[in-house]
Amino acid sequence: MATKSDYYDILGVTKSASADEIKKAYRKQALEWHPDRHQDDKEAAEKRFKEINEAYQVLSDTQKRAAYDQYGHDAFSPGGMPGGGFPGGSPFGGGGQYGPFTYTYTSNGGANPFGDFGDPFDIFEQFFGGGNPFGQARRQVPRYSISIDFMEAVKGVAKEVSIEGKRRKIKIPAGVDEGSRINFGDFMLSVNIKPHKLFERDGADIHVKVAIPFSLAILGGEISVPTIEGDVKIRVRAGTQSGTMVRLRGKGTSNLRGRGTGDEYVHLLVMTPEKLTREQKKLVEEMKKEGL
Repeated sequence: MATKSDYYDILGVTKSASADEIKKAYRKQALEWHPDRHQDDKEAAEKRFKEINEAYQVLSDTQKRAAYDQYGHDAFSPGGMPGGGFPGGSPFGGGGQYGPFTYTYTSNGGANPFGDFGDPFDIFEQFFGGGNPFGQARRQVPRYSISIDFMEAVKGVAKEVSIEGKRRKIKIPAGVDEGSRINFGDFMLSVNIKPHKLFERDGADIHVKVAIPFSLAILGGEISVPTIEGDVKIRVRAGTQSGTMVRLRGKGTSNLRGRGTGDEYVHLLVMTPEKLTREQKKLVEEMKKEGL
């Protein structure tokens, strides 16, 4: 029988890690091991991605984490701990592999008061949250996962999906983040976000790297940089160093847990020319003589 990896090792954190450190580690690992980034070995990436989500499901929940710290993986197997294991069975439910729409379970009750569309703006909650795992077991409802594009997550999107053979229309709110879930009452929907070729997210903030010419870094000037709403112009100060970060207020994503939006951070990377013409080399040598 294969031995399961330690959840702390999977996320790359220590047992004393704070909830914020666990969340940041999860985001980093999920982004790194998203199957869309490993087309050459997607099967291995899918397996790793599933392990990362499983580890976060336990370590992000205070009571599940406490049970894991005391009993290890036995806490979630029948008969593996006093009382016969985790009430209601494994917190991971029926399992299922990573995919555009996969099928697992979570414990939650109640009917959807908002009809087919639901209202995720009011009932949105962090993925892998939930009630007291040591309390009375509730009715199990299906949990699914859906993979959406980066810009769909940023701007929000309406989707038509199939739930147990029935077509359903759902709304995914703007600003939904990787590793989050939406409660539609009669089912749970967890969201996986495909990586973007330019942008990276940290909560409601957006990060983008922009390369600038060596001459612009020295002399300063104006450049155009991408944002999720289109290109904007910014001023580069003379003498800008590589790695300088420029903050664009309000150019991030919607903040689901509060009003307003995040910011965009532009990381300026100075390009060093690999080849120079004879005239350019002469100019650089003159600069060198001047101590530049």
